[in-house]
Amino acid sequence: MQLIQEVQTTQFWQGVTVPELENVRLRLRALVKFIDKKRRTPVYTNFEDQLRSVDAVALPIMSAGVDPERLREKALASLREHMEHPALHKVRWNEPLTAEDLLALERMFVDAGVAPHDQLQQMAEEEGGLGLFIRSLVGQDRAAAKEAFSQFLETRTLTASQLDFVNLVIDHLTQCGWMRPEQLYSSPFTDQHSTGPNALFTEAPELQALIGVLTMIRANAIGTDSSVLPMGSVPG
Repeated sequence: MQLIQEVQTTQFWQGVTVPELENVRLRLRALVKFIDKKRRTPVYTNFEDQLRSVDAVALPIMSAGVDPERLREKALASLREHMEHPALHKVRWNEPLTAEDLLALERMFVDAGVAPHDQLQQMAEEEGGLGLFIRSLVGQDRAAAKEAFSQFLETRTLTASQLDFVNLVIDHLTQCGWMRPEQLYSSPFTDQHSTGPNALFTEAPELQALIGVLTMIRANAIGTDSSVLPMGSVPG
């Protein structure tokens, strides 16, 4: 009912985004079955598309013969066989990766025949780095994700809604390993409030602290010295 009332306001449709509309569609489609089938009033529309200016967008292109999904499957299968590896343990437990850790992880893939250096590098670059690529495959230990937010939770008194939001973020980190701050403004984080965290954390320092935790988690997976020994530097 809150959503139904919200979409009837002018404020909701000012600057509404495609993800927000998709969220509305998903949440309201279950009500369609309750429409009276005997009484249906036709609705006529006469919309005219308004085209925006055209901008050139550079799209990443995988080299010929590379199947990204297949590569991810092979990489995940290899990682599952080495879950006790110290560097992979760091990835799962949100510990900062060193250049040596990244080299060890790349060597793991190369030795297992997952893909050549250039293909691994291309896939990792699309994800933001080898550490983030691996974190997106294996996720993050839930205890580590909760630990990352421990100071945020201990230094402030949160409402039930705010706690639910933080737990939703922790669930996502456990499943996906990391997230960009802008994801806080899309489903499922906007399912209760279309403006996402802005409706819950009205004080700027609180929201900045929340985003700071996500930034720290991402930085740990990228590695403090990853620029020293980039992907593909492992000797053949």
